[in-house]
Amino acid sequence: MSAPTSQPTASAPAAKPYRDRFWRRKGESDFLKPTPAGAVVRYLLLVLLAVVAVFPFLWELSTSFKGAAEDIYAFPPRLVPAEPTTAHYQTVAHTIPILKYAWHSLLLGLGTVASQVFFSICGGYALGVLRFKGKKVIMAVLLSTMLLPGEVTLTSQYLTIKSLGFANTLFGVFLPGAIGAINVLLVATACSMIPRDIIEAAEIDGASTWQRIRHIVWPNIRGMVSVVALFSFIGAWDDFLWPLVVLSDPEKYTLTVGMQYLQSNFGSNPRVVAAGTVIALVPIIILFALAQKQFFKGVQEGGVKG
Repeated sequence: MSAPTSQPTASAPAAKPYRDRFWRRKGESDFLKPTPAGAVVRYLLLVLLAVVAVFPFLWELSTSFKGAAEDIYAFPPRLVPAEPTTAHYQTVAHTIPILKYAWHSLLLGLGTVASQVFFSICGGYALGVLRFKGKKVIMAVLLSTMLLPGEVTLTSQYLTIKSLGFANTLFGVFLPGAIGAINVLLVATACSMIPRDIIEAAEIDGASTWQRIRHIVWPNIRGMVSVVALFSFIGAWDDFLWPLVVLSDPEKYTLTVGMQYLQSNFGSNPRVVAAGTVIALVPIIILFALAQKQFFKGVQEGGVKG
């Protein structure tokens, strides 16, 4: 007689992965939908990150309006001044020529945006669309330049600018930042996502290079270009070390270098320094608030295409 076959027993249900406690799959798609517990954890993390990112600015803003009798280091901190005053902003305005320095920073920012956008589109089109020998070598060179911190090449840049006769000039401050390797690579990545058939069809129809860039490439990369433009302006506006090295005449200082004068003369009064910091930050905040739609659109397009 053959041995009786054992009846199949119902296997114990597999334990749910730890991830499923906070996330669940929606239908058969790969998109994860948070559970109520996961949503709570996610929003708690977002609130924590927002507090960490925004609190320093709020503290600076509050300090700039606090009077001399208020304790700015009290714990827990009081963000609402008991007796608000604008005297510290008046001190900043009487100490340094804010409008002149802000104008210099604005010129550098606009010039950097124009040059970065133009050269990034040209270089990105060449690396992302065209086919030529040595393309990988150029990409490797661009990537290698990003591995070196800016302080390493600071001396060589200054000697180059000085030999060209641009020391102590705003053009000398602008020139090294006229083009950035990271921006060229970003635009090149966006250009490489454009279907090759469309580019070739335009070539067959007799479209010139500039016509292809204007009518085919530009509509597909303008989101990424807006990201490049915004980061270029912020980098030029906030740059401190390079303008400090190049400029020796206080009449040509940028806003960030001029604020260092406040730090050296009003180091014992952080309220004045906070007022100067807020003045330097407000234009960036306004710019980002106006351009955030295009910025996040460009980031989203880059993420979807990639």
